[in-house]
Amino acid sequence: MSVSVVVKNTCETTGEGPFWEESSSSLLYIDILNGGVHRWNSITGEDTAFNLSDSVSFIIPRSSGNGYVIGLGRTVSILDWDSATTAKLCEVDSGTKNRFNDAKCDASGRLWAGTMGFESAPGELDRYQGSLYSMDADHSVRNHVNKIDISNGMAWSLDNSVMYFIDSLPRKVYAFDFDLATGSLSNQRTAVDFGTGTVDTLGFPDGMSIDQDGKIWVACYGAGKVIRFDAETGKALQTVTFPVKKTTSCCFGGPDFRDLYVTSGKWGMTDEEFHTNQPLAGSVFKVTGLGVRGFPAPTFSG
Repeated sequence: MSVSVVVKNTCETTGEGPFWEESSSSLLYIDILNGGVHRWNSITGEDTAFNLSDSVSFIIPRSSGNGYVIGLGRTVSILDWDSATTAKLCEVDSGTKNRFNDAKCDASGRLWAGTMGFESAPGELDRYQGSLYSMDADHSVRNHVNKIDISNGMAWSLDNSVMYFIDSLPRKVYAFDFDLATGSLSNQRTAVDFGTGTVDTLGFPDGMSIDQDGKIWVACYGAGKVIRFDAETGKALQTVTFPVKKTTSCCFGGPDFRDLYVTSGKWGMTDEEFHTNQPLAGSVFKVTGLGVRGFPAPTFSG
């Protein structure tokens, strides 16, 4: 197994939302707080990017139309890449300082996106303000879970009977019984509990992916790790360490989805800490030789 840098110091705030776009052999990712939208071409090595006027929390290709669906502030919007223009589909949590954070699509192409309260510094935020929403192909929106701190990683079991969801401040990966046909959740329980006294070693669970063995890979913010867990037992199976502390999210990509791409953040670091201790903060990394494979991530059906 090896860890390498594929895009150095590309994110000035918090790199997030990696998505492997198979059609272009490219990695999509965002830089949340400065509205950065990136597409790194793995064939040419070129990273193209632009900045939007609000925070951007996710970018996912559309299967029924051109462009991408993105989280722009409190809105779900459509992004046209060539013109760098957006069109709003919906807005949630109106009248608040909330914003969208992580998002994924389920196997039917339904979008799942969570919000969080205003964050003045990493981990310092208005608590219990977030919610988990879904958006169907017809752009109808449903609220499923409330009083969330920091909505984060999502994944589904291989048979789509369980949805996994991370709330970062309780430091837990939750599991729900999931009905793919109706998009309904029930029976919330804890799948992985990071436990007390482990912040220094495990950090906070952030973004997440799942492999073809049904094991989840969780980016551990503040610990510089991505850990593979058995979500049925809650046990850690494998740990990958990085030369940065703020590992934020991960996704499988590359040929046969054998590589793991990992984003990282820089927000909240002093210049001295960056230059002296973590000069690769804000970079995108690639992990090879893990011996497992992931899946093509579903695109948005709307």
